[in-house]
Amino acid sequence: MNIIKLGATSSTNDFLKDLLTKQFVENYTVIIAENQTKGKGQMGSEWNVESGKNLTFSVLIKDLLLDINAIFHLNVAVAISIVEALESLNIPGLFIKWPNDILAENKKIGGILIENSIKPNGEIFSIVGIGLNVNQKNFKNLPKASSLLVITGKEFDKETVFVAILENLKRNMALLRNKEYSLLWEVYDKNLFKKGVPMPFETDDHHRFMGIIKGVTSNGKLEVLLEDDSVKTFDIKEVRLLY
Repeated sequence: MNIIKLGATSSTNDFLKDLLTKQFVENYTVIIAENQTKGKGQMGSEWNVESGKNLTFSVLIKDLLLDINAIFHLNVAVAISIVEALESLNIPGLFIKWPNDILAENKKIGGILIENSIKPNGEIFSIVGIGLNVNQKNFKNLPKASSLLVITGKEFDKETVFVAILENLKRNMALLRNKEYSLLWEVYDKNLFKKGVPMPFETDDHHRFMGIIKGVTSNGKLEVLLEDDSVKTFDIKEVRLLY
């Protein structure tokens, strides 16, 4: 695994994309930065961190040749890799909040942004961006954000956390390559935030309703049981869970 360490960059995902246009980049190349000035979340939202306190890195994955319609399997594998790594470090109250947030004790501690491109031969290149709040203390104007330090009361060696995530990621990529989808989804479903619990939701046009998360479809849509006993699926950014 080739690891490129940077002092600062605007975005590790963008750095890796730019590198791919200039040279051959081997599979599982990792770009990690101490400071990411313009980190991105879902749909272009910003992911801001304190310099040197957290983990911000991107991984190139290019040998899976997944059906683009089932690319969410990769999201599942990445999310559970982070959860399993943090479980090994005894982080309490871990959950995956659809679509790509990592929670601990009901607070967001991490996020995932996967950007895919299809080559003429059908091969899918995926850049997996991961942000994890490790030793950050202050989250001004972010009441639902936290870090491993705030959750546990102790500082963590970032390298230890980083290595744990990479080890779990490679193991779960092997399961994905072998099409062991059910094993991955079993862990994902077990860790899905508020699954089976009546919760309020809000649509992108600000309509609020009560529903129960039943699960997530293979293409990444959220399945919600409504009060009239019908089940509706929602795409990313069509609905948000209020908690």
